[in-house]
Amino acid sequence: MTFESFSETVRAEFPAVTEEQLARFRDMEALYREWNARINVISRKDIDGFYEHHVLHSLAIAAYWLREGLSPSGLSILDVGTGGGFPGIPLAVMSPEAGFTLCDSIGKKTLVAREVASALGLQNVTVVNARAESLPGKYDYVVSRAVTTLDNFYPWVKDKFRGSIFYLKGGDVNAEIVQLMGRYRLKKGSVCTWRIDNWLKEEYFQEKFVIQIEKDYLCGPIAENI
Repeated sequence: MTFESFSETVRAEFPAVTEEQLARFRDMEALYREWNARINVISRKDIDGFYEHHVLHSLAIAAYWLREGLSPSGLSILDVGTGGGFPGIPLAVMSPEAGFTLCDSIGKKTLVAREVASALGLQNVTVVNARAESLPGKYDYVVSRAVTTLDNFYPWVKDKFRGSIFYLKGGDVNAEIVQLMGRYRLKKGSVCTWRIDNWLKEEYFQEKFVIQIEKDYLCGPIAENI
């Protein structure tokens, strides 16, 4: 996917996107290519799919927020297992009025995320080399992109968020969700899924989901409650 195709897709889904934001998305690819040549945070076989496989996939969370009427403005958001900065950096570009903390336990990956965020001028991003469990305080939202199974992931963050988890995951997710809900006694309707191919029709996004896990209230109207 070229930047031109990417920008058309983003303009159609996010009519309020600015030229400054699009410029940051444009500059993002060169930065990641440069850093990826030094520190491998994206598979070198996959770097040519940068906009489709990494940026748009990350922005599926923002598309879900928009469709659910959820505004991240003014909220604190923790990206767990961010690697080189996904989904946190694309989301931070799209939501400049939210504060993002990107954490990963691997220092060389957080170096890339920190340098890319700095080069893009993202003042709403803080990058930390740490495990999520060790971070102080709580965040409004947690986001992540398939770092492990849901039942492994949940205990890392169950005491770190006030509102919701938004987790990018592919494949047959129902069995994982059932196991998660049973193990941690989550109430019926507190976990829901949204198919990303409701928005992005490319084959890559088939059987990929945004999974929302709610803290204190039920999911919204466009997702499938479980």
